[in-house]
Amino acid sequence: MSDTLQAPPTPLARLAKREGARASQPERAQPSSVSSKIVMALPKGRILAEVMPLLARAGIEPEPEFADEDSRKLQFRTNLPDFEIVRVRSFDVATFVAFGAAQLGIAGNDVLMEFSYPEIYAPLDLKVGHCRLVVAEPAALVASDEPTRWSHVRVATKYPEITRAHFAARGVQAECIKLNGALELAPGLGLCRRIVDLVATGATLKANGLVEIERIADITARLAVNRTALKTRPDAVMAWIDRFAQACNAASA
Repeated sequence: MSDTLQAPPTPLARLAKREGARASQPERAQPSSVSSKIVMALPKGRILAEVMPLLARAGIEPEPEFADEDSRKLQFRTNLPDFEIVRVRSFDVATFVAFGAAQLGIAGNDVLMEFSYPEIYAPLDLKVGHCRLVVAEPAALVASDEPTRWSHVRVATKYPEITRAHFAARGVQAECIKLNGALELAPGLGLCRRIVDLVATGATLKANGLVEIERIADITARLAVNRTALKTRPDAVMAWIDRFAQACNAASA
């Protein structure tokens, strides 16, 4: 009696067998420690130095490497086992919070206004990072300029959404040229006549022959909260909102 040769299983049959084996096994649960952590996104740059005393008053102490300016690390442990910090670009804080990668964040209201994410709730003005968002132009242009007669302006800015809305409110069409830095160069090099940018002391404007002609908004740092986290973890998130409120009150006392 001769042996019967069997054809090797097709790739599709092998795939079905593997999937069947997986289905018979229970799914591996995610570690509870991942979901229990609170992650806070902090902005790099100028505002961070003003934010750190506020974190200390709220009882948050980052691991030592956080203070190392040469470190390339971006995610840090703290003295609290269920609380971590990530350090990102200021404009990215809102995105990390809006999409739930961080439950909390600290961002200027310029960033929150520009992105206007409905997923973000900003319950606290932290009263640090004071500056203003302004329209500026060359000093030589001021004497002959008449802003009330503008119908169209070309503006260099990091804030195209805020800029368009500001000018549209008075019937002016704004053509925005998006730049991420060195905006003060734009008028002198003929890119545009005006800029919209953050100003603290006005020294950089003055050094580049520019003057402030309109104030769009006063800017301070705000506590940003992911709305979904607030709904699904109300006790933990509200506890942190209260701690930051107390830290702010202690600073102003």
